[in-house]
Amino acid sequence: MKIAVTSQDRLTVTGHAGRCQRFWVYEVEGQRVSGRALLEVPLGETFHESHHAGPPGLAGVAALITGGMGAGLAARLQRQGVAPVVTSETDPDRAVAGYLDGSLARLEPHAGHGHH
Repeated sequence: MKIAVTSQDRLTVTGHAGRCQRFWVYEVEGQRVSGRALLEVPLGETFHESHHAGPPGLAGVAALITGGMGAGLAARLQRQGVAPVVTSETDPDRAVAGYLDGSLARLEPHAGHGHH
């Protein structure tokens, strides 16, 4: 299983998933992380710009963990079989561990999300 985490600064879980160009992609076997790799995508392949599929490098992820996303992106991810996970946790490793063990505090996607 793969889990992606938005991390524009490569250090923390960052918000605005739609415009994010950097993601940590975690490989998970059972309940253990077996590795992670940084995925960088060009602006034209971000969720906001692609409008349909999203970044090709995220194909096959089971969940996308982020600090913020709009309701539209959350719905699009769900239609693609990806769990949209919004959290206030800022450490990517802790966010993935919490997601896996069910302890990650979750927030709702932004209902009135606008494009800025």
